[in-house]
Amino acid sequence: MKITIIAGARPNFIKIAPIINALKSKQMEGFDISFRLVHTGQHYDKNLSDTFFEELNIPKPNANLEVKSGSQAEQTAAIMIAFEKELIQNPCDLVLVVGDVNSTMACAIVAKKCNTKVAHVEAGIRSGDLSMPEEINRMVTDSITDYFFTTSTSASENLLKYGSDPANIHFVGNVMIDTLYQNIERISVPDFWKEQQLQEKNYIILTLHRPGNVDEVSSLVELLYGIDNLVNDKKILFPIHPRTQAILSESETQFKNIIFVAPQGYLNFMFLIKNSFAVITDSGGISEETTVLGIPCFTMRDNTERPETETIGTNTIVGTSFVNLKKTFDSFLENGQKKSGIPDLWDGKASERIISILLNKK
Repeated sequence: MKITIIAGARPNFIKIAPIINALKSKQMEGFDISFRLVHTGQHYDKNLSDTFFEELNIPKPNANLEVKSGSQAEQTAAIMIAFEKELIQNPCDLVLVVGDVNSTMACAIVAKKCNTKVAHVEAGIRSGDLSMPEEINRMVTDSITDYFFTTSTSASENLLKYGSDPANIHFVGNVMIDTLYQNIERISVPDFWKEQQLQEKNYIILTLHRPGNVDEVSSLVELLYGIDNLVNDKKILFPIHPRTQAILSESETQFKNIIFVAPQGYLNFMFLIKNSFAVITDSGGISEETTVLGIPCFTMRDNTERPETETIGTNTIVGTSFVNLKKTFDSFLENGQKKSGIPDLWDGKASERIISILLNKK
């Protein structure tokens, strides 16, 4: 079996690492399986791309499509044009896509039009929010996928509602958690740890990237000033994306608790998450890692495509207003962390299950 694996953005890199490890293990056992790794170039900043390949021991891609940035349509079109050429020159039995970025959808479409089967890792998750580009990517990808690999029973149920073949829906667990378990002993202290006088549980991690939270400078500044005053005895560590930094530079600001740092590599960022007091974010994926690490997480969105992180895990959806965040966070400070657990099959073996299933599909 020849598999082409697609990676395009930071979350993809974290998800493909254990899949590649599982493939290599099967190769060593003598199974007839090979893979070709294609990097679309959707994320091309070193901190968003190369660093993850190096830290997670992902092999050098066989091809880099180097599509880089552009509007949703421009980027998706560029990926499709480049990947069509790649797939025609290097045909395979299966194209494996992960997550919900533009690369996921674009390469799935190309594969199906080239009569190549598609496997979608992290299939079936839904936020119900069609204003999110990722939600469109998920829906389109799943509508043409052959083999679905889900992180939760709710994701599997979503696919059944949409009429997917039950025989091709496989609840396998979470490959993001595979990566976490495989690297937990390798996480490392960032260079600024001592300089900023950081200690275990004396800081909060803040990540913001969604347009509704960061694209309008006045509302971003207002939000940051509110968060700056949430907890006076805790520092707030904000790994800020260059784009957000540029927006913030349009206004003169001075914060007493917020510390701005560059985007972090995986090993440094997981160290920071593991040792934090709490996390405030608008990301979906981070809530999975905080759930396994037992760190309280407050997600500044009105919805989540990962409901298990809230019903079972440490995550709390607080909406997009600071008023709601403060009310929820104050309750946490007064009453302590809510009871939580780890969802089924988030045990570090999802990738092994995926490859074993695919070998049986031959």
